[in-house]
Amino acid sequence: MRLSSILSFVGFALLFAATYCPLLRVFHVTSWNIYKLNQPYGLVLLLVAVVGIIVSFLNQAKIMRVTAWLSVALVVLLLVAAIMKVNSAFSFIPFKGINKFLTSQLKFQWGWYVMFAGPVLALIGALSSKPKVFIPVATDTSEVN
Repeated sequence: MRLSSILSFVGFALLFAATYCPLLRVFHVTSWNIYKLNQPYGLVLLLVAVVGIIVSFLNQAKIMRVTAWLSVALVVLLLVAAIMKVNSAFSFIPFKGINKFLTSQLKFQWGWYVMFAGPVLALIGALSSKPKVFIPVATDTSEVN
């Protein structure tokens, strides 16, 4: 395995592990991972991580690059959706003070660092792989005359 494939493998393995890390702490009582936030989305991220691990072993640079970009896009989309969900979770309450207090009780956890570190490492590994370049052998025409 090349170094870029190993780096991509570590990135996809981190993404796989990040699906089980706590992402949100709810009311200082429990922590939610991605499967409690949105289970189908978590399964899609898990599938992307598994495909990335497989193609890093098989050394398929193009598919690895696509899965790395896809994992980055999915994680960014998940963060945007989580921020919007936290900010609008208690918007049905007409009192702004209570709404603000309840929203402040939803905290982001350390799992987001792992969630972003995995796809970034996978993307660095996928983009650092050098494409195979064919250099034709020049024929010496001085002997032919």
